[in-house]
Amino acid sequence: MLAADISFLAVLWYGFAGLIIGLLARAIMPGRQQMNLIATIGLGVVASILGAILWNAIFKDQQGVAWIGRVVVAILLLWLYPRFAPSPNRRTT
Repeated sequence: MLAADISFLAVLWYGFAGLIIGLLARAIMPGRQQMNLIATIGLGVVASILGAILWNAIFKDQQGVAWIGRVVVAILLLWLYPRFAPSPNRRTT
C-alpha cells in the first residue's frame, strides 16, 4: 500500500484501534502509567502495526486473533515507555 492510498477513514480506524489497544494494555498492565490520551493512542497504533507484522510472521493463517499479538506488543511497549520517555520528575544534569 502506498502512502497515497491511505484514506481518511483508514487513518481514523488506526486511531480508534490504537486507542482501544492502548487502553487494553493500560488496563492489563499493573500500576499507574504516566501517559496522556495522545500517548496512549500513539502507543496503541505502533503496537497495532508491529503486533500485526509479528503475528502474521509467526502464525500465517490466523488473522482473526491477531489482536492478541497487538495487545501483547502494546503491553511490552507500555513497559518500555517509562524507561525511555522523559519524565518531569527526573533531573538531567
